[in-house]
Amino acid sequence: MSKIIKIHEKLATINFYSFQQEYELYRKAFLESNLGEIYQSIPWKALVKSFGIKDNRKGRKSLFSSEGKLSLMFLKAYTGVSDRLLIEQLNANIDYQLFCGVLLSPEDRLSDYKIVSKIRTMLGKKINIRKSQQILAEAWKPYMVDTHAMLSDATCYESELRYPTNVKLLWESVDWTYNQLKLLCKGLRKRMPRCKYPEQKEKYFTYQRKRKKQRKETIKRTRSLLYLLDKLIDLLDQTEQANQNRLVLPEKYYAKVKTVKQVLRQQKQMFETRKSIPGRIVSISKSYVRPIVRGKEVKKVEFGAKVNMIQVDGINFIEHISFDPFNEGRRLISSIWLSQHLFGKLTHISADKIYATNNNRKYCTRRQITTNFVRKGIPGKYESQRRTISKELNKERASRMEGSFGTEKQHYSLQKIKARTKENEILWIFFGVHTANAVRMARKIKPLSVYKVA
Repeated sequence: MSKIIKIHEKLATINFYSFQQEYELYRKAFLESNLGEIYQSIPWKALVKSFGIKDNRKGRKSLFSSEGKLSLMFLKAYTGVSDRLLIEQLNANIDYQLFCGVLLSPEDRLSDYKIVSKIRTMLGKKINIRKSQQILAEAWKPYMVDTHAMLSDATCYESELRYPTNVKLLWESVDWTYNQLKLLCKGLRKRMPRCKYPEQKEKYFTYQRKRKKQRKETIKRTRSLLYLLDKLIDLLDQTEQANQNRLVLPEKYYAKVKTVKQVLRQQKQMFETRKSIPGRIVSISKSYVRPIVRGKEVKKVEFGAKVNMIQVDGINFIEHISFDPFNEGRRLISSIWLSQHLFGKLTHISADKIYATNNNRKYCTRRQITTNFVRKGIPGKYESQRRTISKELNKERASRMEGSFGTEKQHYSLQKIKARTKENEILWIFFGVHTANAVRMARKIKPLSVYKVA
């Protein structure tokens, strides 16, 4: 019997396989595939406990089990496709279904692509990065070799965000405030107050269409939008106070109003002082995002989450993640603690120049940890050997660790984080990083021929 049957050849075939036999054949083929190897490298039951997910015994049963919800997030990072396309591929790919623990018949195809977003939002509220990473480290440690050496560096995972300028931000605030005022007046059946919104809208789009924007024009637009935004916020507050007994508004509305008012205060201060301020809001839809100054040639400023990462034997772990800028040089001691907590004794460290502070040097010297830092003072007795070790550590960090950042961003959906809330962005980064780790671990485990499904 041939392995492939052509569809256009109408052959009368009789299938003597039972459902269980056919399922076992598909599962065996799945476990031997690359995706199956990744599946077997993840400790699913322990990871589910770290998230605190439980299957509902009452009410409508969830389509995905607790394990299936996590596997869907891993699959999202692995494929790098949109939520809609992920559901379409899940309907058509038997390996994807086995990875997520579901079997979909042609009559029961999924049509609600928002289920991915719903699961992401649910998991984003439950994630405990430190606890989950400890479980992954315990499962992967038997297959790792150089656990005594740690690499440390920081990177920024950018949010999906238009490049922020003061004029764009002010216009977004003006547009949102005007539309909210319009909706309130319509619901209350009141006349819309007069303002210069239509006129300013035309001037703004005329300004935006220009390829080169002169400084005088930018100052003029900023001043006009500041004045208009201040007036619209006053009108909105007056409308709310006059009709507070008739209005029932959601919490999201008040949170957005608070953000817009903060934008107005910050932009006024910046316009008057001509200086940037700390904690500057760059988007009213993602008010938690801050500018991260990286000092790179291509991108001097990035907008997203800054992550201090440690790497042990090629596997990355998140030490600290924040949307506010921080000095990663102060995180070396906590990085050492994390490495020792996960893998035990630490003897070698490789980190960037920013980590080579006097405090970090003294800490490493007291604990007899060899570093790649440039030596201070008179060379010691074994200076040539120390330089050789330092050179190798530098090479590992510059090639292996920084290369892993590029791999995660290019192939595991971390180039631009498209989540819309802070919790979801953190979850997105967690699964992107550890999906890349699972792929690396599958390659380490495969030669040993030890496959244990947790």
